[in-house]
Amino acid sequence: MGLTIEAREDRESRSEDEGRALYDEMVRFGEDLTARGKLLASRSLRPDKYGVRIHQRGTRLTLLDGPFPESKEMVGGFFLIDCADREEAIAIAGQFLAARFATVEVRECAPCYVG
Repeated sequence: MGLTIEAREDRESRSEDEGRALYDEMVRFGEDLTARGKLLASRSLRPDKYGVRIHQRGTRLTLLDGPFPESKEMVGGFFLIDCADREEAIAIAGQFLAARFATVEVRECAPCYVG
C-alpha cells in the first residue's frame, strides 16, 4: 500500500485549478494501475481538520477532533496495490505524482500481530 503524506498546509495553498489538475493526474495514474491489474483500491482523504481520533479505555470513549497539532503532516490518501514484492511496490510508488510534492510511504498489508 502507498500512503501519501502531505504537509498540512499544502492543499490549502493550491488554487482550485492546481488541485484539480493534480487530482486528475492521480486519477490517470490509478487508471493505469487498474489496466495493469495492480490497483485494488484508492481514495483521497479529507484533511485531518475534519477527522476525529477515538480512544477507548475501559468503558470510557474519548473523541479528539482534528486538526491534530502534534503532527505537521497528514495522510492525504492511499493506493492499495497488488505487487509481487517490495521492490515492485517501491518502483510503482516512485512513479506516483505525489512523490514530487509529498512523501509516499510504502507499507505491506499484514495482520496487527505481525512484527
